[in-house]
Amino acid sequence: MEENRALIRELPRGTTDSPVVEEIVKLERRLFPKHESLSSSFYQELGKKNGGLLYCVLLDEGKPKEQVVGYVMYFFPSSLYASVTKLAVRENYRRKGYGEALLKAAIEKCRSRRIQRICLHVDPLRRPALCLYQKLGFQVDSIVESYYSADRDAYRMYLDFDVKK
Repeated sequence: MEENRALIRELPRGTTDSPVVEEIVKLERRLFPKHESLSSSFYQELGKKNGGLLYCVLLDEGKPKEQVVGYVMYFFPSSLYASVTKLAVRENYRRKGYGEALLKAAIEKCRSRRIQRICLHVDPLRRPALCLYQKLGFQVDSIVESYYSADRDAYRMYLDFDVKK
């Protein structure tokens, strides 16, 4: 990723009416099949008290461009663990480090809350995503049969933190 050209921002909690959210919802619709997309419930997901959304924009001459390159959504079901519910990068920006930067930023947000584990699900056939998660230390916990559809399973993956008291 061209560090000097990218900026990762956090969507302020409670924000649902903004051009950024509208762009992310459109991107969600385009990137994911209807049965995997959160686009119809995206605003409810943003309204969750224990959640967050980080997004990446590119800088042009030091100013943010309007286009969102990617985003990661996560939430904290308990004080002990977090769940990454979405990580998406616009097709023409994949394999350039933006997804990794977004995921690292989300991991740091989770770490700052002193949680012990982050969980996520991934289609075993999505090799680039699987490799990214493994690169950042996620391990396969189990296979969840028919997670995405009747004929598509998922790996449930996790990343544990050493919690020092």
